[in-house]
Amino acid sequence: MHLDPSLPILVATIGIIFIIGLILYLMKLPQVIGYILAGVAIGPFGLQIFTDTDYISRLGSFGVVLLLFFVGMEVAPKKLLSGWRIAVIGTFIQVGLSILLILPLGMFLEWPVERIVLLGFVVSLSSTTVIIKLLSDSGELEKKEGQDILGILLVQDLIIIPMLIIIGLFGGTTPSWEELTIQITGAVLMIVILIWALSKDNFHLPFAYLLKGDKELQVFSALLLCLGLSLLTGLANLSTALGAFAAGILVTAAKETQWVHHALDPFRVIFVALFFVSVGLLVDVSFVISHLMQVTLLVLIVLISNTFLNGLILRMLGYRWRESLYAGAILAQIGEFSFVLAAVGFNSEIISQVAYQYTIAVIALSLLFSPFWIKLARQVLHVSQLQTKIENNN
Repeated sequence: MHLDPSLPILVATIGIIFIIGLILYLMKLPQVIGYILAGVAIGPFGLQIFTDTDYISRLGSFGVVLLLFFVGMEVAPKKLLSGWRIAVIGTFIQVGLSILLILPLGMFLEWPVERIVLLGFVVSLSSTTVIIKLLSDSGELEKKEGQDILGILLVQDLIIIPMLIIIGLFGGTTPSWEELTIQITGAVLMIVILIWALSKDNFHLPFAYLLKGDKELQVFSALLLCLGLSLLTGLANLSTALGAFAAGILVTAAKETQWVHHALDPFRVIFVALFFVSVGLLVDVSFVISHLMQVTLLVLIVLISNTFLNGLILRMLGYRWRESLYAGAILAQIGEFSFVLAAVGFNSEIISQVAYQYTIAVIALSLLFSPFWIKLARQVLHVSQLQTKIENNN
């Protein structure tokens, strides 16, 4: 009887994910940590069960798309738009201040300007995937603070485009006017579609009334809507996750969230897990161990500085100190798009091989320790108790 050679690898991978996830579940810790640890365990720097990191990363990218699709179904557009000032102004201030924080270190080490700007970009981005999952699990995504944080994350997803253009210019690559025109046209078109759908009282998805009796067609129609709009934004050189988010808002506007959510939820669980596993695959355990003190110090510096930096900005924009520092802790880790920035910087020879390894290690470990950092901030700042008092007073 023929045995597919990929089957033992698949069984071992799922088994490790399950065992680590079960241990963390019993310890009442977020599953995100288990997925990353599983990636470290099975990856090329661990047990070497799975060495094709590009393949698993491509599968994991679907997790980001599906997660943003579900967020789009849960978000309240009016609440999201009401916090545009915090999202837009806060994001641009945060990027600028991140570069200024890197500047003294860069001047001391005699770094070129392009390296200072690149690392400033890298540390300024937060993880959309980690934060949304943690906020959804804790029920904080629907609160005002959660909506404001979501707005910041969406602006960060958009700002990655000019960041890549700037890094490309540093590396000698100039974007064409055709590419810029396509990006601008795609962004405007997506905004127009959303405004049109949200302004209509009787908006319905095409063929939705025919699908309610067929669960198999519901799965494919929901996938087609999510991935189709992601494809369109991807072709426009925009984030595919933003296209999925817009598709989720369209589903909400059509009041079809129940069957769409039911049809795609298993896919979301699997592919989001694969995304975090792909993060773990990138961690070179031997490099981290041999540079443990430096990597640990850098991760702590990133978490602490980003917490206070984001907290200060949100305080300036109207938050109270406790809520601003808590939101700063939520945004403290370095995001998944920073992997892309680091790779582009390395390929453009802006950073060296060793600096690239440091960057990958710090990004991955900041994602790994982010749930602990947020939990610590919640306990130190007594945010949950404060929110309860506010709700009771209201």
